[in-house]
Formats: sequence, structure tokens, C-alpha cells
Amino acid sequence: MNIHEYQSKEILREFGVSVPNGHVAFTVDEAVEAAEKLGTDVSVVKAQIHAGGRGKAGGVKVAQNLDEVRTYAGEILGKTLVTPQTGPEGTEVKRLLIEEGCDIQKEYYIGLVLDSGSSRVVMMGSEEGGTEIEEVAAATPEKIFQEVIDPGVGLSGYQARRLAFNLNIPKELVGKVVKFMMGLYQAFVEKDCSIAEINPLVTTGDGDVMALDAKFNFDDNALYRQKDIAELRDLDEEDPKEIEASEYDLSYISLDGDIGCMVNGAGLAMATMDIIKHYGGDPANFLDVGGGATAEKVTEAFKIILSDENVKGIFVNIFGGIMKCDVIAEGVVEATKQVGLEIPLVVRLEGTNVDLGKKILDESGLNITSADSMGDGAQKIVEMVK
Repeated sequence: MNIHEYQSKEILREFGVSVPNGHVAFTVDEAVEAAEKLGTDVSVVKAQIHAGGRGKAGGVKVAQNLDEVRTYAGEILGKTLVTPQTGPEGTEVKRLLIEEGCDIQKEYYIGLVLDSGSSRVVMMGSEEGGTEIEEVAAATPEKIFQEVIDPGVGLSGYQARRLAFNLNIPKELVGKVVKFMMGLYQAFVEKDCSIAEINPLVTTGDGDVMALDAKFNFDDNALYRQKDIAELRDLDEEDPKEIEASEYDLSYISLDGDIGCMVNGAGLAMATMDIIKHYGGDPANFLDVGGGATAEKVTEAFKIILSDENVKGIFVNIFGGIMKCDVIAEGVVEATKQVGLEIPLVVRLEGTNVDLGKKILDESGLNITSADSMGDGAQKIVEMVK
């Protein structure tokens, strides 16, 4: 789950991490009122969407007075920002962060991620703050430094100091940067984050160290124990189909292709998408119905897939373990009848009650193509769509 920058900064404040003063605004008048409360000579008007690259897209403006705040707020609110992270369709701006200006001396990057290779949290840092970290990694990977954190010990002071020295932090500010890193790590662990990114971390003219921007992502599986974080969810920033899927405990992610996929198990879903690509097709989604799907769940999964107007065919690929093939077959038949399916449908079933499942499909009288294997099914649906 993602949250907005201003929400991320509120979390940082809880853990003693320094951030600029600011207020969220949903209207132009609220933006002006927020700037008046700050009472600073310079205010920054920042679009709040779940994507990076906002500055380059015109979503961050520096205002020298209240009139400029009003002008910039009017320009940004309601604007569709297109950044590398939004995709070509962009995202409409519905809220702003009005923040005090900052006397920036130098920009740095600090981030925490879960490294699947070491199964540990890694803190990354770079002197090249303010730019996309992916660009730094591609062009000058030697400028990115890492500290692998022992989960039993946590981030050690010596690790934070070593990272600060590698980033060439001014000696007089190393103590403040170390405190910053320790607070950031504490927030990451206690709030069950999957990503915590500060880009940029800045040193200021008055000797402070601040998070000028902040991005937090959270582990969906831990939200049951992070009620305060779950309340920060902004549904306007999410795909309506993904929201609907979550209501039925389905894992759904929209993609750009034209072949809808319904699979049980994340690994099988990934393999299904790969084999569709292998045969020259393009998957339209990732949809995992899980191990305990009911006929009703399968029906809803079908409806969600078909709500994507780009879908020209569907491939159902089920390996029945806990999930029984006859239950999937009943759901497929029911869904096909309900939605009046007019596009190609290929079904591959294997595992528990597979013979009964195939019998249900064969006796349904519906236009359903059976497949003997995953490869056979992928090849058939690609050919039928083309």
C-alpha cells in the first residue's frame, strides 16, 4: 500500500526525523490559508499523487508570495500529471502539500528496502540526491553505498556513520544524519514498510538535516496490525478493478495486454504470463484467485477481468491442490452464463477432481476450449486472440 508525501512526513515526525513544516490542502483557498499559517517568505506548492517525478511534470512550484500560491494551486489542482511512474494516462491531482521553503545546501538520497537475496533490510545512500535513483544506479553505480542490516541487532551506529562518511556528509552534521538514519530505520520496522525513500535528504544553511521528500510503501499483509496506516489509504489513487478485487480477497494487477489470466497461486500466475509472452501474446492482468476460491469468487474474478475493455480472450490456468478443479469449473460456467461471454476462453485444469472439473466444462454446452497443458493452453489462447 502506498501513501502520500505529507502522510509519510507525519510518520517521520513521530520518529524524530526532521521534515519541513507544511499543511495539506484540497482547494485553492485552503492552499492560501496554509501558506498564511506557515508565514514564510517562500512557500512550495507540491502535487500529492502516488508517483515520483512530480517536479519534472510541473507538479512542484516555488511561490514567492500568497498570490503565487493561489496561482500555482489553481494550475496544479485538477491537473493530470504524467510521470514515468504514472504511465501515459497520468494521475489527476486532488490534493496539495503547502510547505515552507528551505535553504538547501546539498541534496542526498537515503532509502530502505527489503533485499530478497539476503532476506534483510538494506539501507542505501548516494550523494546524487534529487534525481531518480534508477538513473544513478544505471549511470554511476559506484555512487550508491549499501549497509545490510542484521534483523537481530537493527541498524548499528557504526553502520550509519560509515554510510554518512561515504556520502561525504559535512563532519559537523554527521551526528544529525546518523540520528536521521536511525529514526528512519525505526519507522521502517515498526510500521511494516516495504520501502522508505527520502529523496532528497538535504542539509540546510542553518545546519539542519531534513527529509525534503518522503515515499513510504507498506506490506499489505501486515495492515491488520497497522490500523492507523490502513486508514491513510487513498482509493482515488488506485485502479478501481484492483480495489474491487481486494474486496473479494483476489490479487489483481492491471497490465497492458489483451489476454486476461485467471490463475491460482502467484508463482503459477507469473509462469502463465511468461508462457503467454513466449507464444507471442500479451497478458492483460495478473489475477490470483488463491487457494480457497469459491464459485462466487471465480465469477467475480471473471467480471473484473472482463471489465477491462482491452481483453480479447481469457486463459484460465488452475492447478488444483487445496483448490478443487470442479469448484473452478462451476465458477467458470456460472460466470460465462452471467456475463454472456463472447470472447475466446481457454481452460487448463490439473490436480484435485480434475476429471470432474473437465466433465462439468464439457457438459456445459458453452463455447469453452480445453487445454491439456499450460503450454497448450497458452498457445491456443494466443492463436484465438490473434
